[in-house]
Amino acid sequence: MPAPAMPQAVLAARRQFSEARTVPDDLLPRPILRSWERCAGLGFDMEAQPRVEPMTAQALRELRERHALLRRICRPELEALRAEAETTDSIIILTDASGVLLERLGSADFAERATRVALSPGVAWGEQATGTNAIGTALVERRPIEVRGGEHYFAPHRFLSCSASPIFDPRGELVAILDLSGPASVHHLHALGLVRLAVDQIEHRLFQHGFKHCDLLRFHADAALIGTPREGILAFRDHRLVAANRYGLALLELTPEAIDARRFGDLFANGLSKLDERCRLRSHSGVEFHARLRRPMPCAAKVATRTVAARARTEPWLDDGLCAARDRAVRLIDGDVPVLLQGETGVGKEVLARQIHAHSARSSGAFVAVNCAAVPETLIESELFGYVEGAFTGARKQGATGLLREAHGGVLFLDEIGDMPLPLQARLLRVLQEREVTPLGGTRATPVDFAVICATHRNLKEMVAQGAFRSDLYFRIAQYTIALPPVRTLDNLRDVIATLWTQIADDAAVGLARDTLDLLAAYDWPGNFRQLVSTLRALHVLSQPEQPLTQDLLPAEIRDHGSCEGAAGQNSGHAAGQDRDKDTSCLADVTRDAMRQALARAGGNVSLAAKQLGVNRSTIYRQLSNELARRHAPAI
Repeated sequence: MPAPAMPQAVLAARRQFSEARTVPDDLLPRPILRSWERCAGLGFDMEAQPRVEPMTAQALRELRERHALLRRICRPELEALRAEAETTDSIIILTDASGVLLERLGSADFAERATRVALSPGVAWGEQATGTNAIGTALVERRPIEVRGGEHYFAPHRFLSCSASPIFDPRGELVAILDLSGPASVHHLHALGLVRLAVDQIEHRLFQHGFKHCDLLRFHADAALIGTPREGILAFRDHRLVAANRYGLALLELTPEAIDARRFGDLFANGLSKLDERCRLRSHSGVEFHARLRRPMPCAAKVATRTVAARARTEPWLDDGLCAARDRAVRLIDGDVPVLLQGETGVGKEVLARQIHAHSARSSGAFVAVNCAAVPETLIESELFGYVEGAFTGARKQGATGLLREAHGGVLFLDEIGDMPLPLQARLLRVLQEREVTPLGGTRATPVDFAVICATHRNLKEMVAQGAFRSDLYFRIAQYTIALPPVRTLDNLRDVIATLWTQIADDAAVGLARDTLDLLAAYDWPGNFRQLVSTLRALHVLSQPEQPLTQDLLPAEIRDHGSCEGAAGQNSGHAAGQDRDKDTSCLADVTRDAMRQALARAGGNVSLAAKQLGVNRSTIYRQLSNELARRHAPAI
């Protein structure tokens, strides 16, 4: 289908811009002209076909996964606009903050035409890639934009008419673009208005995530608008403004720079601590507002106020007890008291450590994670302490800072601290006591200031008794300990799995069948949350729209585990061959469990576990080898 004829004004504007790089104000909107000028500065040819490189399917899946919360929040508006898009032969598009398409819904016919110019998921539509267009120009201008037909910089795009609006998070940061695109031959009179209304709804919904521990103020001069997307919303933590929507800023004539810079008393004549749930406010300029105030929830005194991506999802395993323990850990970290996290591999120790960092007074500083078991013993000292030029053969010419100095001002997370070599434990203890680091080969110590969170799956007390861990370092880092429970001990495991599934498979049309959920909840999950989440992600990839996930898609070890448990109650008259197979499977499970428990009691010490079980060390090593092979075998 040929591109529609351009209006004379746009045709004249393109001709004049090509010849003289200037356009009269009455021929072209100023935002479009500014975009053309940026494109010309990049050396783009208006008649050329832009070169774009779509990302791989794997990269797109990972990108969508990173933006799962954003996509879920936007889903109601995307579905509502889908009907409008289908009736007007259009498509509705959601991008990330860089203009890469995450979702595309609407008319299948127009989607096919859009694909010919790479208006497809996984393709970047920023101006630097695709010239003047509603998505890319809205990103630069940070405002709603309409680009029709020949206003697109590249000629192959002139069959498009696009309306886009940026989506800002409560911190005033641009996190996405919502766009409605259709054929330029049709005048989409209300397209931009529809997009802006949808964005209002999305930005309003963003305040449902991450502010339960803040004073949340909803206000407007018109009482009828309280509770609607046009109400002003402000969030205060310790009386300081930490988040606001566009309407809240506009009502007080503020810019996003006011976030983190203004206090409640700077904005209103009333005192925050004296306000009721429903109240009246007066600004310092004398404007009266109707308001509703929601006080912070009692759990947790502090909350991280980051972008949508940084706030991410809540953790379903973080129950009230762990929430309270985390909040105590935050106060200790703020008071420079180290915290030790203990639990089996995969129970979420690093996730909890990151939450403690995010809720602490050091949240603006770095979170530096070091896996003491993963770094080779010969390299861990240089990785931690850094080194000067020429410290050893192969050292970089400019030396290295080291992870301890990189953590300055933030939090140092030492994962698997029980695997740190004894000589290095002595050096670490000296750093923690003296608060200064001397790099390898250097003579000058550098002061450092960081909080310390350690984690281990080992029993450090027993290691101290066996001489495998320094007692002075243990008492320095274990002043407050949080024990994270393994997945198999959770009373609400079924609910946890269901919640995780909704977070991973945000498509409500795909559900877990009851028998599938039963098998998942009955499994003992030796890899804990790491294994559970990986399994659910695999199921999501295998899922089919509108079809519940049945147990035949589960890994064999989970299905077999369910069969093993069911075998206990079966009639003894079953065929001998079937019973033998099930008994063998059950015996293997019992053997694995016994060795796993013995290793846990021995703090990972194979010799001690073998002695407790009355078997040779080689038996345990062989079982561990089989277990490792079984876990890494293909799941389908």
